[in-house]
Amino acid sequence: MLIEGTGALGGMGTSGLVPAWCPFSDKEKIIYGGLAQKIFELSKMPPHIDKAAMDWQPIDPELLKRIYDDLVIGSGAKILFNTTLCGVEKSENSENVVDAIITSNKSGLSAYRAKVFVDCTGDGDLAVWAGAKYEMGDDSGDFQPSSHCFVLSNVDEYGYRHGQNLHGGNPKSPIYEIIKSGKYPHLNSTHLCSNIIGPATVGFNAGHIWDIDSTDPFSVASGLVTGRKTAAEYREALAEFFPSAFANSFLAATGPLLGIRESRRIMGDYVLTIEDYIDRRSFDDEICRNSYYIDVHFNKSDEKRQQNGEINIDSGGMHYGRGESHGVPYRCLAPVGLDNVLVAGRSISCDRKVQGSIRVMPVCLCMGEAAGLAAAMAAASSECNIHSVDTAKLRGRLREEGAYLP
Repeated sequence: MLIEGTGALGGMGTSGLVPAWCPFSDKEKIIYGGLAQKIFELSKMPPHIDKAAMDWQPIDPELLKRIYDDLVIGSGAKILFNTTLCGVEKSENSENVVDAIITSNKSGLSAYRAKVFVDCTGDGDLAVWAGAKYEMGDDSGDFQPSSHCFVLSNVDEYGYRHGQNLHGGNPKSPIYEIIKSGKYPHLNSTHLCSNIIGPATVGFNAGHIWDIDSTDPFSVASGLVTGRKTAAEYREALAEFFPSAFANSFLAATGPLLGIRESRRIMGDYVLTIEDYIDRRSFDDEICRNSYYIDVHFNKSDEKRQQNGEINIDSGGMHYGRGESHGVPYRCLAPVGLDNVLVAGRSISCDRKVQGSIRVMPVCLCMGEAAGLAAAMAAASSECNIHSVDTAKLRGRLREEGAYLP
């Protein structure tokens, strides 16, 4: 059973309206193989998408919703949409075992038992409520800023394709003049990414909303309110400063989900570190490879310094060369002190800098597939202990499914 808090699977790529996949390649070949590659190839949108392209490909969120539905239901799993995790019950015989989870939906409160649970909440809710230790934010408790993605329709495609380069990394992007004008108070960041996601339709991952704690519902609610106002101001500002593309544009949608980059990091059997990233380290128990750069978004003060030209927009990042990647160990998915809970996604066991790299969708898909296979293996064993999974057999099964594990 797959329990989903919203009305669609996929999170950021669907309900979050993130308009493009992060790179699937190491600049030479696809390295996020298996289920991730299958989803990526199914989601490519004709006719304006190059079938051979591997990086920064646009996402059609409605297409991606149907792909996830078909893959999950086709596997024989049941889905519960609009169902929220709201409690965890431990076993009477062991503090290390989760006996049941409590959920809430239109049927009221329900309890579900399972041999093994996989926590893909993005915040590590199940693991933390079961007693897992975790870290959160930087040394001062600050988080990376959030973004509220949105869609503009009725865009002049010719003007968009042949006009100004919007990306915030371009010093001539109109976002700099927009901010200088002071006319749009919610536009206080040069972060601006966009992709054509359909005819005359552009998706935006733009702007920063600071001081959002994704584990605090009031904080997230505030972020959504701010995000909707920010999206409306982007439409007005782009219509003024980039009229050849956006003069007649229409704000068609804002994401039902706020784009959260950083939350809890569960402490697992191994903590992936920035030194592992720098060393391009391999592990005997790695369940996937990762090549995405260290993408830790600026805090407020650094954002101002960047706008003033004091630091480069990518100064906080670290990029690999062609063909380079590092391994993600299975142990990072295994919370210390919990025998039947696995964690996948942005909340795996790692330090903050590496979290800026492993938080994106391609590697999260690979971690999810590995967690699912490992959960099945643990559930079928007499021990039913995720820490005792034979990682050589797990890696073999992942290879059978097409995983890139050199």
